[in-house]
Parts: sequence; structure tokens; C-alpha cells
Amino acid sequence: MTHRLPNRPTTRRDFLQATSATALTCAVSWALCDEPIRRRVDLTRQLGVTTGSFVKHLSKTRADGKLRLLDLPKIMRDDLDLKVMDLMTATIPSWEPDYLDELKGKAAEAGCVITNLKMNQKDLDMASPDGDARKRALDEYRRSIDAAQRLGCRWVRPLPGAKRPDLKLYAAAYRELIEYAKPRGIELLIENNAWMQDDPEAIPQVIKEVGAGLHAQPDTGNWTAKSRYDGLAKAFPLAVSCDFKAKEFGPNGEHSAYDLHRCFTIGWQSGFRGPWCFEHAHEDLPGLWRGLITLRDMLRKWMAE
Repeated sequence: MTHRLPNRPTTRRDFLQATSATALTCAVSWALCDEPIRRRVDLTRQLGVTTGSFVKHLSKTRADGKLRLLDLPKIMRDDLDLKVMDLMTATIPSWEPDYLDELKGKAAEAGCVITNLKMNQKDLDMASPDGDARKRALDEYRRSIDAAQRLGCRWVRPLPGAKRPDLKLYAAAYRELIEYAKPRGIELLIENNAWMQDDPEAIPQVIKEVGAGLHAQPDTGNWTAKSRYDGLAKAFPLAVSCDFKAKEFGPNGEHSAYDLHRCFTIGWQSGFRGPWCFEHAHEDLPGLWRGLITLRDMLRKWMAE
């Protein structure tokens, strides 16, 4: 099937105009409610990396051929010329307050910004029909939100489950987390993963059901081939961050899995300006550096154009 960009993609303005006056008032009130959020660093046109890209190469202690998460901010700035760090729970070796404080300090010292914590704990279901299971998930996510606050994050993202949830339960759970995170200066994200990967309507549907405080973080890779471009066109107008995921690159920087430039163009035409957080994996570190640099140079060129 040939996919073509629509002549006039949906923009943030289209979405707000289509929203009821009541919902719009709530959204505006939310945006004004937390002064620390509004004082944060502008992430327009900023590029970064999700730490999941390094999961095969991280070690808690110094080891040959491995990286420590504590050393990653300086490497990102000095070797990759990137600023934004999007954390994944599986890459954090300790949740002790002293470690989190040290990681936050290393990021600040290197001039990096920790933006998001992907809460990827397994076997949690915040939309479970079983009340005990739902409570266990929400309690674990609240502890993660506390850690995210300590790290200086502005967003957290719960991990979607494999099966399509009861939307009412899912939205209610999101609202609980939003209310918990709000006084901590944190908002919630939703990412197309698991049950959402083949449904372009999933992200806008959940955001509409939940209301203020929930935003999209579209992932360019986590779609079926049939859903990718339509899903991105519907998610990007609601996005505050993006996982710009790339699979394997060819010898000349070609990316056969899907059209990265088209993914970027859909986001840019929707009004999204960043941050763009690269997600890329490679068996060896030199290959990973090459892939991340390829992505960096691509997006800088496309933004300049």
C-alpha cells in the first residue's frame, strides 16, 4: 500500500478547536497550575537519547567495554553533542536517593536535561479488573513518580499492557496518577506500545477519555506497517516528546524498515518541534555511536530545511 501525507495534516490548533469549551478550559487551567513546569528549559529542536538504547552496554560499576549510567551525560554532551536524556527504569541500577541525586547532578554538570522516566516495570496492570492488582500497579507507579521528581523529570510514562484494557478503568487509573504527579511538577505520557501498535486511534482516544494532564509521546517504531503513518499523524498534534526510533542502518545510512524522513515530516507538519529522543540499538558500542550520530545529523539537516 502506498502511503501519502495528507495535504493538510492535523495540527495542535485543529485539535484545540475541535475540543469542547469545558475541556479547553481545563487544559488551559492545567498549563497554568504549576509555575515550576512553565519555568523549565525550552526543549524546542532539542535532540536526545532514550537510555534504553544503551541497555546492553550498561554496568553499575566500571568495566571494560561497558558504560555506567552516571557517565552517560558527559558522553552524550562530549561525544554525541546531545542534551536530552529520556530514562527507562530497567537502566537505573539503584533507586536509593543518594544515587538518584548523583545522577541528577551528573546530568546538570554535563549540561543535560533529564526529561522523562519510562516506567517499564513488568507484570503491572493499572487497568486490571482485580482491585488488588490495580492497587499494586498504582502504588509502584507512585513510587516511580517520587523517584522521577527527585531526578528532575517533567514526565513519566506507564507501560501499556499487551491486551486492550477497559478504557474506563484505564482512564481512571491515569487520572489517579495525574493527580498524584501534579503537585510534584510531573505530567503523564502515553506511548504507542503493546495493544496500541495497530490502532492509530488509540492515543487520541485515551487522551480524550482521560482529560488534562496526559500527553502523547509517539514512537516512530512501535507501529504495525499498516498503522504507522496514520498513527503518527493522529498522535503528533498531542505530543510533547517523541521516541524517534530507528532499526538497523545500511552501509550508507539507509533505513529500510520504514521511512524516517516521512515520520519526521508528519511530526514537523503537525507543529511538533521536540524534543526528539533517539532510540536505537546495536550489539557493539561503536556501531551504536554511528547510528546515533547518523540520526543526529539527519534531524539537524531536516530541521534546518
